Amino acid sequence: MSIHPSKQTQRPLLQKFGIGCAVIVVLSVAGYWVNKTVQSYLGQSAIAATGLDIMSLHNALEAAKSSQKLVLADMSAIWCPTCRRLDKEIFSSEIVKAQIQQNYVFARIEYETPEGLDFRNTYDVVGFPTLLVLDDNANKLVQLPLVFEPQEFTNNLQKVSKAVSY
Repeated sequence: MSIHPSKQTQRPLLQKFGIGCAVIVVLSVAGYWVNKTVQSYLGQSAIAATGLDIMSLHNALEAAKSSQKLVLADMSAIWCPTCRRLDKEIFSSEIVKAQIQQNYVFARIEYETPEGLDFRNTYDVVGFPTLLVLDDNANKLVQLPLVFEPQEFTNNLQKVSKAVSY
């Protein structure tokens, strides 16, 4: 009598193991896709709720030249919870929007786009959200600290716009 399992016993165990692995892979991929879809939907809703005119960086730089304003460039990811918080708590604030509209042209750069890759490479951005103030020639003037209090954010914008004279 042999103590090794027969080939007939090994095959069902291998099949069960393979099916189990396949189920785990399928569930993981489905979970990732559902999470990213939900997070993207929430991010798109938060952006829309800001009411800001959002431009590409190229268009914002063109508008800044003609209006003699600075560019407030927001590097974000649509699925990022911290970016959503920034949209809800800062960019939806009336005092922040008034300050942006008075002195800045707003550009939102999506992290996972070709524009996002160029932005990251040009300005050495490593994470998101990242807020940069640029002049109309695309020169980086300052990186704003990430704050979630509208008055503090507005004060930071005012300091930058006062320091730069057009």
